[in-house]
Amino acid sequence: MKNTGICPKCGQSNIIRIEGQAKAYGAGNNIPVGITIFSYVKVPRYVCLDCGYSEEWIDLEDLPVLEEKFR
Repeated sequence: MKNTGICPKCGQSNIIRIEGQAKAYGAGNNIPVGITIFSYVKVPRYVCLDCGYSEEWIDLEDLPVLEEKFR
């Protein structure tokens, strides 16, 4: 969905991206990688507005941060 712009479930192209967020107390769509609210990797969601299917993707530039933290 992220790369093709097409929903794999229904085949439509009415896709939106919802940015990941980091809020107080760990709320939001993110992966913490440090001890402060400023140490996180945002996880954006891609949602099909025709059928409701959604996917979450990590941006490529954030992958080394996750590898260092969790490997």
